[in-house]
Amino acid sequence: MRAVTTILVALLAVHLRAQQPAPKATDTITVSADRGLASINDSATSVATLSQPQMQQTPGFSLDDRLHSVAGFQLFRRTSSWSANPTSQGISLRGLGSTAASRTLVVSDEVPLNDPFGTWIHWNEIPALALDQVELLRGGASDLYGSSAIGGVIDEIPVEPKHKFNFAADAFGATENTANGDALLTTTAHYLSTLSAVSVLSTGGYVPTAPSLRGSVDTESNVTSESARVELRMPIVAGTGTANGNAAFLRGNVMNESRGNGTFLQTNAARLWRYVAGADRSGAFGNASLRLYGSREGYRQAFSSVAADRNSESLTKLQRVPTDEFGFVLQANKSLQPNLTAAAGIDLRDIRGTDDETAVSSNVLGITTSTNARQRETGGYLDAVWLPRKWSLSGSIRVDSFRTFDGLQTASSTKAITPQPEIDELVASPHLGVVRQLGHGFSLTGTGFRAFRGPSLNELYRTSQVGQQLTRANNALLAERATGFEFGGDLDGKFGHVRATYFWTEVNRPISAVLLAQTATSQTLQRQNLGQIRSDGVMVEAQSNRWHNLDATAGYQLAIATVTRYNPVIQPTIPLATQLLAGKWTPEVPRESATATVNYAAPRVVNLHLLTSYQGHEFDDSANQFLLHPYARFDVSVDRSLTHGLSIFATAQNLLNRSIEAGRTPILTLAPPRIVQAGLRYSFTH
Repeated sequence: MRAVTTILVALLAVHLRAQQPAPKATDTITVSADRGLASINDSATSVATLSQPQMQQTPGFSLDDRLHSVAGFQLFRRTSSWSANPTSQGISLRGLGSTAASRTLVVSDEVPLNDPFGTWIHWNEIPALALDQVELLRGGASDLYGSSAIGGVIDEIPVEPKHKFNFAADAFGATENTANGDALLTTTAHYLSTLSAVSVLSTGGYVPTAPSLRGSVDTESNVTSESARVELRMPIVAGTGTANGNAAFLRGNVMNESRGNGTFLQTNAARLWRYVAGADRSGAFGNASLRLYGSREGYRQAFSSVAADRNSESLTKLQRVPTDEFGFVLQANKSLQPNLTAAAGIDLRDIRGTDDETAVSSNVLGITTSTNARQRETGGYLDAVWLPRKWSLSGSIRVDSFRTFDGLQTASSTKAITPQPEIDELVASPHLGVVRQLGHGFSLTGTGFRAFRGPSLNELYRTSQVGQQLTRANNALLAERATGFEFGGDLDGKFGHVRATYFWTEVNRPISAVLLAQTATSQTLQRQNLGQIRSDGVMVEAQSNRWHNLDATAGYQLAIATVTRYNPVIQPTIPLATQLLAGKWTPEVPRESATATVNYAAPRVVNLHLLTSYQGHEFDDSANQFLLHPYARFDVSVDRSLTHGLSIFATAQNLLNRSIEAGRTPILTLAPPRIVQAGLRYSFTH
């Protein structure tokens, strides 16, 4: 069993907070998930906040396991990142669905974490104990963050050194030949603070193919993953320390992982180096921050063709995808009057990627086709919040230039160079929000927005495969554009907090995988701008106050997500009914989903956490041919403090060992079976 430190820590939790309690008339509205105005927001936005202790209470191996406890959070398929191909780890919020790419942006300390080439998520990139909390903002946020923030933003807030000396570690073992370890060490001196952290995960995994369909080629879907972080932080003004926000820092992070994807020949691996330099300054002029960042990633994957009886397979393609990224974020805010605060910012993200695809036939390497291109997003925003008595009024607007250019395709068999189409779009993303406090802890909220997501280099140029489902690229894709509004109410009362929200979002030109050809055991699809999809529904969230060591949370989402417009190019080999997509459900979006948790805290005895989640039926394809049945899942965790910072814990995911359908590609695959884990945690602070 491998050990090194505290896990779960950066992972998410059960306690679901829809928003901070509605403030009294004289209070400011505080929610830290606003990029431009830290700690001042319109409060019309729905935010779930998961602290580090809450993360530790939720069973799982990775951050997305913890987010499973938040109603409305869904990955592209019903699998965790430790058992799924990373290219199927897009995020869906507000019932908008996703593909490999996410319609939700993930950031940490203002730096985007979505994969620069494919915009999927590396959930174990940040070592678990280096995460302080996670904030999940639901609803369009392109007015501040630009591309990919159609469904919302997930902010992974890092730990900062605060004590003279702090050491934390945990280790656990689990079923499916799994071991994990995490460690964190921070120090703080007069002129320098340091942080170092590491996480290691190794799991033998499970066989995802449904038992009745398995053949001799089917094997475990597994992963070995390591991540590490080093940070140096120093005051800008000598002797002031960093508590007043005047600090500069250097940070380096590396993630390395190797995966098996369910057959002997289908594998992938990634190594991602990320570096960040930043500074924060506060004074009479207001607050300002600067981030300079970059990354270098190497991704590789092997594809195969599996025989109909699944007893043989042959290698068909090898891919290598090197990507370089550079960017910066500069922003500032200032209080102009006692009740008026304004912010402004500019940022740039520049990505250079290459997709090398080598055909393989009879184990002989064939022609290598290389496509390289550059993508650049440049944006700037203005944001303001006015807080007259019993009101909060906010407005913001952002303008983005989203370009994909210098695209060239070459083949090893010829010297010919084929230029790729250039994409150049200018997008404006406004946002308005209002809150009216009615007294007795009750307030009404409303917000309206425009948002967008530009096509990733992966969608434009790279052929992908999951199981026997092959998806072709499309170099003519355009950006998705969304219009939406939300309104609802908050009640902060004697027994707890309740928030109810109605949401409506319409996405034009959504990028989706459309069926081109199929057999009984395989499919060929292509990414296309689908036409239009719409998601409207309600979300209700509640959190009780603590009562006799007990508290509980619950969340429910109803999302009516459908294709509202599509003009197909008819494929003569495909049944017409599967090509008429208007009125079909958006793939991978259930109409109903719900979560509920119960927590019992008795430190001298045991802390007990129960979590149940439900997802209604959904479809795994745009034509709605492949139904995934509904499921209910039950998780449990217990922990107890022993002595001198040492504690013991145990958890179980999918406690009843339900068979959960994860995907039909078109072969039926399953989500993880029951996973039981147990381990130790240790923490020392001086």
